[in-house]
Amino acid sequence: MPEPKTTANEICRDRLAELLNEDLSREYQAIIGYVVYSQVLSGPQYMDIAAQLEIHAQQELDHALILSRQIDYLGKMPAVTAKPVRTSENAEEMLRFDLENENETIRNYRERVRQCEALGEYAMAEQIRQILVQEQDHQIDLATALGERVPDLSAWPKAHTAVKRG
Repeated sequence: MPEPKTTANEICRDRLAELLNEDLSREYQAIIGYVVYSQVLSGPQYMDIAAQLEIHAQQELDHALILSRQIDYLGKMPAVTAKPVRTSENAEEMLRFDLENENETIRNYRERVRQCEALGEYAMAEQIRQILVQEQDHQIDLATALGERVPDLSAWPKAHTAVKRG
């Protein structure tokens, strides 16, 4: 179930740190998922994506380190628990789990950029933008491996972009 969204005009530093900790738990989930999936995918049709997943695992670790530093910067302790990792004996299902997770991560990081900027944390927003670039590359890799179009997440969340004036 998606987390309740916090709009830019409702955000404070403590809430941002909480949300970043949730993102950090998702990064841990991604590290574990990519490590496992990269090793258990079998069949010639999955060799290229298995090698990509190993690279993704390292990139997710880099993301976790960046988020941990930002959470510490906000005066909070980084999370230590991963979100649950879904597994399957079916390779296509595993890739689908990964794609769903990447879609959620992309939606959340897009919101985090807006929240950081609302707080004037422009350097932090830039760090998250750089993570977002890699997450979107992961999304492309996974959709391509599944033989699908990349999901269009651009319509989300229009309702959260308005900033009240007054």
